[in-house]
Amino acid sequence: MSVARSTLRSGGLPRILTVLLGTAAAVVTVGGIHAARGILGPTFLALVLTIVVHPVRQRLARRLPDWLATTICVALVYLIIVGLALSIVVAIARFGALIPTYADDADELVNNVTSRLHDLGVDADAVHKIGSSFDLSQLADLVAGVLSGIAGLASSLFFLLTLCLFVTLDGGAFPDRLREAAATRPRLVEALSGFAVGTRRYLLVSTVFGAIVAVLDTIALYLLGVPLPLLWGLLAFLTNYIPNIGFVIGLVPPAVLALLDSGAGLMLAVIAVYCVLNLIIQSGIQPKVVGDSVGLSTTLTFLSLVFWSWIIGPVGAILAVPLSLLVRALLVDADPAIRWLTPVIANRGEEPPEPTPQTVSRPES
Repeated sequence: MSVARSTLRSGGLPRILTVLLGTAAAVVTVGGIHAARGILGPTFLALVLTIVVHPVRQRLARRLPDWLATTICVALVYLIIVGLALSIVVAIARFGALIPTYADDADELVNNVTSRLHDLGVDADAVHKIGSSFDLSQLADLVAGVLSGIAGLASSLFFLLTLCLFVTLDGGAFPDRLREAAATRPRLVEALSGFAVGTRRYLLVSTVFGAIVAVLDTIALYLLGVPLPLLWGLLAFLTNYIPNIGFVIGLVPPAVLALLDSGAGLMLAVIAVYCVLNLIIQSGIQPKVVGDSVGLSTTLTFLSLVFWSWIIGPVGAILAVPLSLLVRALLVDADPAIRWLTPVIANRGEEPPEPTPQTVSRPES
């Protein structure tokens, strides 16, 4: 009792109580984000796209009227959104259109597999269940369902485009507001500026590596004779924005088509090519470069993918690193008391803080 009274008199809480209260607050916050993911996901995507085009706007504003620079940036954001959406729709639609043309090949493949299992002594009922599970029409229905789901997202796309318009319009005056806020909250403004810079670095690195992977995959698929190599190269580029495991999503369509078109040998060749190129580049080299450029360790990058995918959904998988950078900026970089966590998060030594106007010493007279 005396310890508790002295703790209360000193104005602090027991460490265990602090941990429990912090954990409870985190659970409530995460639950709220999950419940509002339909709004928060597009909102953060609009914020990230505005951050990406902001340097373009600054350069254009030096030579063009402000309204024209804003219009160009809005058009650029719209072009990015519509281009990505159309690319995904075209990839799924072409894959769904090709699948039914290989129905006979799929039936022959299933018959060969079941015959081989029967020759190996596998129970007839088990063989029948295995054969009936490989139904190509179910795969086509799955693709059609995905297309229907994408078509149903038209209202969300309209909301995203409208939100991008307003965020981009407000983005022109936002740097001035930050400079005003820096007078009273310099560390918070510095942390938010670091978040914006880190987000642009991450997207630049992902775009460069995605382009490299897409070109190599397209050439390899063309040499192997897989149908539609350009389309699957584009899909590899798009899935590169999903850290660590994006190449697996881009691997499924060309691997399935290779199996149906030329058999298991070509499918294994496609898988081997993707594992050599994409696994080394996307899951080996790229996470290391991303971690060094934005200050997140490779392990934390992967955990961010799992966490934000669970909280927000597919948008969280694409924006896992920027979301983690924002959380780090608000909770770690903006608070001097816990900036000691920076080396743990970044897996490197902490850089010395830049001097702020309040900490710069005046020269002695």
